[in-house]
Amino acid sequence: MAKYDYDLFVIGAGSGGVRAARLSAMSGAKVAVAEESRVGGTCVIRGCVPKKFMVYASEVSNQIKVAQGFGWTIPEATFDWKRFIEAKDVEIARLSGIYVANLGKAGAELVHARAVLKDAHTVELVGKDMTVTADKILIATGGRPTVPNDVPGIEHAITSDEAFHLETLPKSIMVVGGGYIAVEFAGIFAGLGVETTLLYRGPNILRGFDDDVRIHLTREMERRGIRVVLGTQHTSIEKTADGLLSCLTNDLKLTTEQVMFATGREPHVKGLGLEAAGVKTKESGAIIVDEWSKTSVDNIFAVGDVTDRINLTPVAIREGAAFAETQFRDNPTTFDHEMVATAVFSQPPIGTVGMTEFEARQAFGEVDVYRAVFRAMKTTFYHGEEQMLMKVLVNPQDQKVVGVHIVGPESGEMIQLAAIAVKMGVTKQQWDSTCAVHPTAAEELVTMKDKYIPPNMGAGA
Repeated sequence: MAKYDYDLFVIGAGSGGVRAARLSAMSGAKVAVAEESRVGGTCVIRGCVPKKFMVYASEVSNQIKVAQGFGWTIPEATFDWKRFIEAKDVEIARLSGIYVANLGKAGAELVHARAVLKDAHTVELVGKDMTVTADKILIATGGRPTVPNDVPGIEHAITSDEAFHLETLPKSIMVVGGGYIAVEFAGIFAGLGVETTLLYRGPNILRGFDDDVRIHLTREMERRGIRVVLGTQHTSIEKTADGLLSCLTNDLKLTTEQVMFATGREPHVKGLGLEAAGVKTKESGAIIVDEWSKTSVDNIFAVGDVTDRINLTPVAIREGAAFAETQFRDNPTTFDHEMVATAVFSQPPIGTVGMTEFEARQAFGEVDVYRAVFRAMKTTFYHGEEQMLMKVLVNPQDQKVVGVHIVGPESGEMIQLAAIAVKMGVTKQQWDSTCAVHPTAAEELVTMKDKYIPPNMGAGA
């Protein structure tokens, strides 16, 4: 008789958990996955995927303006929010169904229940009046939006979770936050015709990104009609006859129909039973793991946002795959968290990989900067004002490219390919030896030959 009910029990059916469960089950292991909500996790249900659909929808308004600049006569266009939401929900349901089907095809058992650890090998399935045991347990419960608990009236605000299910599109909205979720939703609402304000308590948006990227995106967002308010935060939110009155520090007051907080996410560990199992966490709640995704308990592992390493869906998937390879396929594998590319689907979007200029200077003392700000060929034709930013950072000691940052159309597509070269340790000479593809905006990446000197610095500075 088997010592445990399962070889592996996975808590959370998001991208990381599902990948780990499928690969482990396909190796012959007896695997079960518990999910308290819908299968697919944050990315599929209330994150990357529905948000990208919203980005696509919101970009159409600008595309119409561009089309007119190219000679098209466009009748007055209208947007049907309800119809879009219904179509989005149908597609999300389809994708969630694929996740369910793939688990079944792999031989993994799916349990629709909240799972709570009782000890290192025992899991209680809440609401089903049963417990199960497992040799190994993988925690992949992801993260959840956070809101400040010291702002009177915070109950009137929404988070990104609720934004996907608004019954009507507001006429005006204040998006609070300066991270990628905040800037993406600001672009979405503005593109859909909503009067949009982006509010952030810091001196500039996108903390942790390259400073040129932060400045450039702010300028371009304002060019698209988004009001960016920095250096202030809420003291209270009051519901009035005219909407929601945001009372801010510095005696500022703004009224909007809706207020959305996108001020951060936290690991979803509340009530999970980590203490009972002996799993250690950081002060933030993030589960502490080693390079093999092992927690402080030898048979319990964790992947994805719940570990707060790099909170990106592809990273969670790779962590889950590495776990399965190591534990069930006799192929010890770790995931390298260095040089991970990412895209921010702001408007305009951002693609970035590697170090920021600040990080490079901290690491090497000096850094060679190649930078271009320009209007793309398409923009120039219709007399648009939007500008692209491209920036390449090089370590002067060995001439390796250590960072690439792009702001502009298709930057997410470009950075995926640039990341391959950067990950492989490409030098600036090799980078420049690549022939340009003309006419494209991307060709600027391999034609920047002169080092950038900021305007306030002389040649000898």
